[in-house]
Amino acid sequence: MPLDPQYRHQTFQRFDRQLVKLAEKPAAQSVHRFRTYGRRIEALLDSALLEPKRNDRKLLKLLSRLRKKAGRVRDLDVEISALRSLKTPEDPRRKSQLVRTLVEERIDREGKLVKAFNVSTLKELRKRLNRAAADIPEETDPLALSLRELSALDQDHTPLSEDTLHQYRIAGKRARYLAELAGKDPEAVRIVQILKRMQDVVGDWHDWLKLTERAEQMFGESRDSALVSALRNVTQAKFRKSLEAVKEARAALAANKPASSAEAARRGPTAAVRSAAVAA
Repeated sequence: MPLDPQYRHQTFQRFDRQLVKLAEKPAAQSVHRFRTYGRRIEALLDSALLEPKRNDRKLLKLLSRLRKKAGRVRDLDVEISALRSLKTPEDPRRKSQLVRTLVEERIDREGKLVKAFNVSTLKELRKRLNRAAADIPEETDPLALSLRELSALDQDHTPLSEDTLHQYRIAGKRARYLAELAGKDPEAVRIVQILKRMQDVVGDWHDWLKLTERAEQMFGESRDSALVSALRNVTQAKFRKSLEAVKEARAALAANKPASSAEAARRGPTAAVRSAAVAA
């Protein structure tokens, strides 16, 4: 199914709207939406443009740099929210100390993010976005691109670990964002629902994992801190849920056919390198 023009227009339009908001004040919701729409555009350009132009390569590099800066702010927002939601009567002093540390770092990261979104950067970004949007082939089939991203997940039966769960989360994001551009196509809607469920559960585990690692850096291992012990218990429970979510997604996606060898060969190793860079 060809790329839905309305969804493509909305994606670029909404992304542009977040640029303005971030330049004014990096509120948590604006940072999240900037990253989400930015990833959609990155995934589309990286997958649809077999021979990216100089403008496209520069745009992907710029988007990646800004998204990572926004990502540092977003991660802290999530970690602060998760820590405040932790209901434990033990170690209140260390919990408060960790919250203060995260809030202070968030303020610092916000300042750097605002500085990154200066007038010249915004102007360049918008100019390159307009050019890149015109480069996307009309015959682009986002559902086919999504299925190609999923082919590795369908065939990957390696034992699940923390590393592989994180890779499922990254690959699932790219495939989901591409499928969303197919609009209301029934198969695309089905894939989006499967991937969103997996992405939410695995993403929640990953957020708590990063929070736990931060607490361990400050206070030592679980035997040294009741707070770390509580965080570790929550993280382990969410890890187990993530394993089940990935298994369910694997089963639900098993009927999807992987990309043909001819198509994979046509994209070649250069495309694989670009995909890895965008996912980072």
